[in-house]
Amino acid sequence: MTPGEVEVDYLDTSYLLKLYAQEYGSAEVTAWRTGRRGFVCSRHGKLELVSGLKRHQREGRIDASGVRQSLAQLAKDEASRLIVWLPVENALFEDACARLTALQPSVFIRAADALHLACAARIGLTAIYSHDRHRLAAAPHFGLHGMDILSS
Repeated sequence: MTPGEVEVDYLDTSYLLKLYAQEYGSAEVTAWRTGRRGFVCSRHGKLELVSGLKRHQREGRIDASGVRQSLAQLAKDEASRLIVWLPVENALFEDACARLTALQPSVFIRAADALHLACAARIGLTAIYSHDRHRLAAAPHFGLHGMDILSS
């Protein structure tokens, strides 16, 4: 999927988890998503999402049934292409590594941040939606505008 195919927004896992588990900001992100055409995220975001659901379960905020329900809804959203996972191939890793190498040492960025940001930039998006302060701060270094509807 490319931006020219359909109007999409890049949601990182900090936003996606709010759509599939009740946590701070879930109501706002769910309301914001209404009427939007589609979302994309790097494929590794699915693993982060499942990990986040399991963290909620471990911390007692969701039970096994809730995890199953969330994953069933995710499967429906994938089938309807509301959420599309973007491929994580060698070229993306090389791009992320090159971008990291070029950054000033003062820029705080984690590996997963770089992968999300490089993925969004690679398909020509200009913004990424996140509630992760480090990812939002690093976004301009990838030519992206970091957006957080929860901070507005």
